[in-house]
Amino acid sequence: MGGVRIDKWLWAARFYKTRSLAAHACDLGRVESNGQTAKPSRDVKVGDQLRIRNEGGEFRVEVLGVSDVRGPAAAAQALYREPEESRDARLKAAEERKAMLAFGGAVEQKPSKYARRVMERFRGRE
Repeated sequence: MGGVRIDKWLWAARFYKTRSLAAHACDLGRVESNGQTAKPSRDVKVGDQLRIRNEGGEFRVEVLGVSDVRGPAAAAQALYREPEESRDARLKAAEERKAMLAFGGAVEQKPSKYARRVMERFRGRE
């Protein structure tokens, strides 16, 4: 097997849950192959360097195998190798996101009526 479409490979390697999500990520420019933005129809070959951005973080991987069928997770992890520095950077970014949530850095819902009135009084609008 010479090459596989990148959207199929991303789906088979379990970076995205569906092939359509993988194709959409390619269209949005979240996937790069050998330094170039990849379209969903681009072929992936053994030895290619990919940069993949998804909700799990940014992955920099080297393609070790190609497959167009989605198998078990162990088989999917055998399709690529992620360098230590990429893994460490991704884990550090995940810890920073968790810390921001713990310290109230992100709002999970809109403010209540009372909280909104307090904010308006503070801003001098009431």
